Amino acid sequence: MTIDPDATDHGEVARPHDSRRDPAAVRTGLQRWLAGRVPDPVVGDVHIPESNGMSSETLLFDARWDGADHRLVARVAPVDSAVPVFPRYDLDAQARVMRAVADTTAVPVPHVHWSETDPSALGSPFLVMSRIDGLVPPDVMPYNFGSWVSDATDEQRATMQATAVDVLAQIHTVDPAAAGLDTPPTAGDAIRAHIAAQRGYYEWTTRTGPRSPLIERAFTWLDEHAPDDPNPAVLCWGDARIGNILFDDFRPAGVLDWELATAGAREMDLAWMIFLHRFFEDIATTAGLPGLPGFLRRDDLTDAYALRSGHAPEHLDFHTCYAAVQHAIIMLRIATRAVHYGQSEQPDDPDSMIMHRATLEAMLDGTYWKAPT
Repeated sequence: MTIDPDATDHGEVARPHDSRRDPAAVRTGLQRWLAGRVPDPVVGDVHIPESNGMSSETLLFDARWDGADHRLVARVAPVDSAVPVFPRYDLDAQARVMRAVADTTAVPVPHVHWSETDPSALGSPFLVMSRIDGLVPPDVMPYNFGSWVSDATDEQRATMQATAVDVLAQIHTVDPAAAGLDTPPTAGDAIRAHIAAQRGYYEWTTRTGPRSPLIERAFTWLDEHAPDDPNPAVLCWGDARIGNILFDDFRPAGVLDWELATAGAREMDLAWMIFLHRFFEDIATTAGLPGLPGFLRRDDLTDAYALRSGHAPEHLDFHTCYAAVQHAIIMLRIATRAVHYGQSEQPDDPDSMIMHRATLEAMLDGTYWKAPT
């Protein structure tokens, strides 16, 4: 499935109008809810950022209590009628992970003020966090198509790359159990458990959408190639990409979006960062654009991570392919969602709903990494 950048309201694709909450109603709900937690609060206007994602809804608001102003963010789980991207949104678990990372590392995680599991205030559970200023590498259009990232110097991008790797290395020092996560005995056990969970996610997605022969072929490949990694499982960010980092002077000011956090192998995060950049680079190449081929290269990230963490990454062909499979399931779900909202028509070939179909096919065939890394 291809989305025409010149004919598409990308904000509508990410967050269809019918699935968005009314800011005035949210303000009223937050005002009442906050009054039960702090004395005499005043909630200012609520607004939705243009870069609101496709998963949890992000709402920005200001509030005042105890004579002080607070710039805040509410992350709200979607309701079922919004055709959510994922089957489950455990915001309370996200809060535990973020607090564990903040307590034990120097990773700049937003301060979590509250985690509300009762849906009565806003219609869904939500988190309230401090707001952090910074620049985010854009997804639409991708940062390598022309943005402050592509306009930066090589030295500035090198700073971004090195500090992003440092974020991963720090996250991987956090005990997953301390973050409230079930922790398999080894990274290999965690990988297999994660693949099983992804298979469950795929089955959930295809209850209301088409099945993908390519993804099903990929699961067979994963079962045959999953490494028996004896290293301890670590805390994985889960959505480890520069598009989830707020940068200030090309250094991380805020590390966001923890809904995919899990216990796993270090390489799962590293490969996700590698693949998401390759995803954008492959699109740029297809569009005849120069992209950023010298940025976030696999070998450079691998060497930097080994130097920073003392762990030499292994099995990256497998892990990068696994990242492509996970992304394929997400894209299948998003494309199914677009059909539901009338933004596109169901194609005859379900695999065409996966934008990086050719990349995944090449990875499964063992030919993808013959291209420069």
